Amino acid sequence: MNPLTEKQIRSSFVNASRREAGSAVLPDLDAVPWDRLDYLGWHDRKAPLAAYAVLELAGEPAGVLLRAGAAPASGVRRKALCAWCRDLSSVRATLYVARRGGASGRTGNTLGTLVCEDFSCSANVRRPPTSSEAGDGVEAISEQLVAERIAGLRDRATAFVQQIAGTA
Repeated sequence: MNPLTEKQIRSSFVNASRREAGSAVLPDLDAVPWDRLDYLGWHDRKAPLAAYAVLELAGEPAGVLLRAGAAPASGVRRKALCAWCRDLSSVRATLYVARRGGASGRTGNTLGTLVCEDFSCSANVRRPPTSSEAGDGVEAISEQLVAERIAGLRDRATAFVQQIAGTA
C-alpha cells in the first residue's frame, strides 16, 4: 500500500460526513508499515465502537467508517472466520457494520462483514503456509500460496468498499 497523509485519509471516506471524518482519531502514520499492508485499519481511541479501513481503489484511497458490534453480554466471544483474509490460525473476527454511501446510507441502509478484530489481515495472509495447506511440497509453493492469499484479501476488501460506495 502506498503511504497516505492525514489529509488523504480524511478525504477518502465514502460513507462518513466531513464532521465524522474530521473527528476521527488517526493512528501514528509515521509508524505504519505501509509496505506490508493491503489496507489500513484501526480503532478510534476516543470512540471504542468506531473503526476505520482505508484501501486503494483504482489508485486512489477509499475509506469506510465501521461500527463494531457490542461485546456479547456473556463476555464470551466465539471464534469466527474473517471474511477478508480467511485465515484460520488464530482469528478472532468481529462483526463490523458500515453505513452505505450516498442516499442509500442516509436512509439507513448498512452492510456488515466479519473482519479480524485487530485488522491483522495483512499479516495473516503473509504468514508462511503450513504443511496442511500446502502438503509435502510446502517450500516449493510457499510464495505462490502467499501471493494468492494477498490477492484474495485485496479482492474481498475491495469488493466490500465498492459495495459501501455504491460502485459495485
